Amino acid sequence: METGGKGYILQIQKFSIHDGPGIRTTVFFKGCNLRCKWCANPESQRSRPEFTLDRLKCIRCGRCMEICDQKARTVTGPQGYPAADPAGCTMCLACEQSCPQMAIGCEGRQVTADEVVAEALKDKPFYDHSGGGVTLSGGEVLMQREFAVSLCRKLRGNGIHVAVETAAAVPAEQFQELLREVDYLFVDLKHYDSGKHREGTGVLNELVLKNIEVLRDSKKPFRIRIPVIPGFNDSAKDAAGFAEVLNRLGVPEVQLLPFHQMGERKYELLGREYTYRGKPQLHPEDLETYRDIFEKYHIKAQVGA
Repeated sequence: METGGKGYILQIQKFSIHDGPGIRTTVFFKGCNLRCKWCANPESQRSRPEFTLDRLKCIRCGRCMEICDQKARTVTGPQGYPAADPAGCTMCLACEQSCPQMAIGCEGRQVTADEVVAEALKDKPFYDHSGGGVTLSGGEVLMQREFAVSLCRKLRGNGIHVAVETAAAVPAEQFQELLREVDYLFVDLKHYDSGKHREGTGVLNELVLKNIEVLRDSKKPFRIRIPVIPGFNDSAKDAAGFAEVLNRLGVPEVQLLPFHQMGERKYELLGREYTYRGKPQLHPEDLETYRDIFEKYHIKAQVGA
């Protein structure tokens, strides 16, 4: 999927304040090896660029099918909306550019590490003043490990602090390779029970727990985060289960992320089903009792960003 100097990203977001210390630029990577049922960024799951279709805008005029030289646009479903065939599509973007309603979008593009660094350097004065830097997020950064390592080295070579957000569900040697090149790590732990973890994400949690140990022993600053999801890991029993595991791992603090619905609309645009459609969001006040359980285990728990 990559060479060391090139990779696929979704976007570069400037002036982020919740993705590490100081003012930051966040680079969102394409591709993820987890399939969390509540994922707020489904457009990040697949490794290559993909189209979206806004059915509220689409008038089914057929222009996108007419202009496609590969004949990779076809009508699908009983309402006759156009869809792209991945096997034939070359991502030339002619359909997106020709759509009179601007109903077609594209998620993802290929960039070089040098292009990302050049963009980040534009805001280096802000990083230096605030103690900020660049955060690599996803998707899963470690799905493009060679590109990520190359990018980290170039950023740090230019005096830029680098943080990475990861689910760490990869072999320890791969995790360590990236760990050597970063200044700060965020690791999401979705469930303390491996079977439940696989039920919610598609993968077991043994690699995640092993890499948290690796991170702890590295002495690099890090933060463990738990996305609190209704019906999956939001009970008092779950809080105690997490706390016991974190105690065993020697992790003294955790960040609790309340479930939100900011990604719900994205599933419609991608034409995918969303398991958590319509589920009520959680708010910081909903997690007060949950947080208190961690405190009883002598683990400092922060709710929200």
